[in-house]
Amino acid sequence: MSTDGLTLLDKPAGMTSFTALSALKSRLGTRRIGHTGTLDKFATGLLVVLVGKYTRLADLFSGLDKCYRATIVLGRRTDTLDPEGRVIEEGFVPDLAAIQEAARKLTGTIDQIPPIYSAVHVQGRRAYRIARSGGEPELEPRRVNIYRIELVAYRAPKLDIEVECSKGTYVRALARDLGEAAGSCGYVQTLRRTRVGPFAVEEAVVPDSFSGVGALADSPQRLLRLDGITALTVKDKSMSRVQKGQVLMDSCFTRAPKSNGLYALFDRRGNLLGMAFRDGGGYRYRMVL
Repeated sequence: MSTDGLTLLDKPAGMTSFTALSALKSRLGTRRIGHTGTLDKFATGLLVVLVGKYTRLADLFSGLDKCYRATIVLGRRTDTLDPEGRVIEEGFVPDLAAIQEAARKLTGTIDQIPPIYSAVHVQGRRAYRIARSGGEPELEPRRVNIYRIELVAYRAPKLDIEVECSKGTYVRALARDLGEAAGSCGYVQTLRRTRVGPFAVEEAVVPDSFSGVGALADSPQRLLRLDGITALTVKDKSMSRVQKGQVLMDSCFTRAPKSNGLYALFDRRGNLLGMAFRDGGGYRYRMVL
């Protein structure tokens, strides 16, 4: 059975995203594994994991929207904007009306400054490395989209929220900005990623429960859940043509497509062979695996 595929992992708190992949590497016997979006060590939740040839598809997943649940502590801020940092600011605890107005202001397209303890590059160095060495990295704001901030519960000073946002959004920075917009300060106490694009954390397994190659069996179906991707099955006699990146025609497939777009090319056993665009009846490879 192929060790190429896509799986969903529920990362526990207290381990890095990189460490969370260790059990998968061991059970699959490969180091060609990567996740498509880092979670902080204190955070939990969904990691979309690509294995083998599927690692070359990472850019298809990097732009997906995400959903998080977080508990924010208001009236206090840490240097890392999470529970692992030291408290550097204290203020009053805002009332619910102020928080609601702050959430309204931060919903939509905003310019967000990443946390200084982040992996953003500043003049060739990671921002967190500069901060840990006593420096103050100057970070430029980044445009992100906050589609929804739902105030789930408020047990002052703790605020539970659910956030839907675009790629590049830092929930730690959102906690900081929410506190400031309410006239105080804040940091994230707990954070859980519940969704990445069409994938939900309820489908995921914790690293220790990963079953091995069998867990990759439904990779084609999961890949096809991405918007704009359709499956094409390559005829046996056309396999070598695809593998060599030679010109494709509708006759290469068991069923000729009726529309233009991006297609995932599979053999009859469901192994991914490549990706190709169809435009005006002609084909252009996106990649050959």
